[in-house]
Amino acid sequence: MDHRTPPGNIAPHIPAADWQRAQTTGQPVVIVVHNTHPTGIPWRRALIPFAVAGAAVAGGWGLVAALCFLLDAAAHTATVIAGAAGPIGIGGITLRLARGKHT
Repeated sequence: MDHRTPPGNIAPHIPAADWQRAQTTGQPVVIVVHNTHPTGIPWRRALIPFAVAGAAVAGGWGLVAALCFLLDAAAHTATVIAGAAGPIGIGGITLRLARGKHT
């Protein structure tokens, strides 16, 4: 390892003036690394899968609601068209698609 260049990725928090002063005087540079892990459950790691699953469930229910709305609109449209068209007859067989309001 080249000791003349500051360790960029190892300790980027060392100011350049302190590094240069240590290099000119020959003093060692002491790097203190605090490596304490927090105790308990890492909530972020546990909550992200639940958030993704919740979004998927909400999207699924939205898709079901949209499909129900479209089917309702299609059934209503078919009923209105059948009621406006009246009975359909082919070769002496008459088919009434919708009931009248009075019967």
